[in-house]
Amino acid sequence: MELTRKGEYAIRGIVYLAKQPVGKVVLVSDVADATGVSQTFLAKIFQSFAKLGLVNSFRGTGGGFLLGRPAAKITLRQVVEAVEGPIMPNRCLSGEGMCTREAECMVHPIWRKIQGEVSSILDSVTLEDLAKEKK
Repeated sequence: MELTRKGEYAIRGIVYLAKQPVGKVVLVSDVADATGVSQTFLAKIFQSFAKLGLVNSFRGTGGGFLLGRPAAKITLRQVVEAVEGPIMPNRCLSGEGMCTREAECMVHPIWRKIQGEVSSILDSVTLEDLAKEKK
């Protein structure tokens, strides 16, 4: 599994929002400047986050974005899957019955285990955790 540029930018942008005081609405241009991400690209990412309730968006004067729920309630997995789709180390895990060789495939259980481990790690990290990181 490799995170795309969109995934990386999504993480940068939403972590920036998580670092803001609770309730502070931030302009997408400010997030873009602070994170080095194109404003247009970031706006599209944030709109998809808004549809999932990860951020709230406000239009007009004083408009912008803020987290849709507390940073402690948003996991890194939720952010990644919002832009990248489900965690899948191999396409054979894409759905029930999608792999015709699942019953006899010796590697299928390994892919499942990898999927579970990666998902578990990403579920264990919240935006609150990332916002507190010092680097």
